Amino acid sequence: MTITKMPADRCKLPAAFWQSIERLGLQPPAVLRQASLPATLHLDEAAFISTPQLFAVWQAIESLSGDPGFGIRMVCDTSSARHMMAFVSALYAADFRDGLERIVRYKRLCSPDRLLMDEKNGEIAVTSEWPGGTGPEPYISVEASFALLIELGRRGTGQRISPLRMTLRRRAPGTGPHAAFFGCPVRFGADEDRMVLDASSLALPFLDHNPEMLRMVGPALAAALHEFEAQANFVDQVKAALRRAFAAGRSDIAIVARELGLSERTMQRRITAEGKTFRMLLNETRRELGRQLLSDGSVEVGEVAFLLGYQDANSFYRAFREWEHVSPSQWRLLNAPRSDAMPGKPEHAVH
Repeated sequence: MTITKMPADRCKLPAAFWQSIERLGLQPPAVLRQASLPATLHLDEAAFISTPQLFAVWQAIESLSGDPGFGIRMVCDTSSARHMMAFVSALYAADFRDGLERIVRYKRLCSPDRLLMDEKNGEIAVTSEWPGGTGPEPYISVEASFALLIELGRRGTGQRISPLRMTLRRRAPGTGPHAAFFGCPVRFGADEDRMVLDASSLALPFLDHNPEMLRMVGPALAAALHEFEAQANFVDQVKAALRRAFAAGRSDIAIVARELGLSERTMQRRITAEGKTFRMLLNETRRELGRQLLSDGSVEVGEVAFLLGYQDANSFYRAFREWEHVSPSQWRLLNAPRSDAMPGKPEHAVH
């Protein structure tokens, strides 16, 4: 039940999300301002935000509400018809397992995280994975995701499904609905957010199973996901073109656009639709390739700088310090295999 490809760093907060926080007493403009985002962003249904911006929204919600259980309340107090389409379609599934598989798949239309479900010995451990470099997921977001899965099972089966146990990174709140809602032992202050389900509960049938309805909504969701993934792949295409451009000693936007068969304007527009800029992708590609090259102890730092399109080693050194907070030579010592830990020649950048 795992997804093999991490989608692009694009997040969308549907109208149902904003309606739920408003019903619970928070105003979307206030939340957005607290998150340092445009106060009218919730009115733009086509708007995408980055993962750090999404995390800022969740942190703003908990800060303004002062309620550690607010994410759980958002899930519980939203009627089935008002939930995101992935949840609504999952309620028509054959059983709890089928419903989970559907919500895990189509949740990607709103968020780039992967819900991982590791099944062994009659138990299923649920964790989440986000794109690298985004920082830890806010507690309230984690708990809302777990609550969504449990609420799906309860509404679908008509039974009070509960996890076997949970661990949460959050420190134990003085009061809160965590234990009351999940109905299982919850260990707070843990190293990892993890929810463990009884695998046998996934075989419970859904009361409103409707194959005809699934045939109606399934293709629309599948088409939307296909379009989303096709757009997400465009970022990978730009990065691959940048890598080839580095090898040719060029990394300007005109070269990359020409290789992709696009005008500069069209390429810029498609990159913007991903919530990125060309400069951001250039830096991301340089960082990824720089780490890869530095892992090879036989490649000198000066050569790495040249291969990444920098005019001199000092420029690369300054950029790398901003990315990793250590110099290239220090990073190599910390991360390269022992046999490669000491490169053949010294780093010539000014420290």
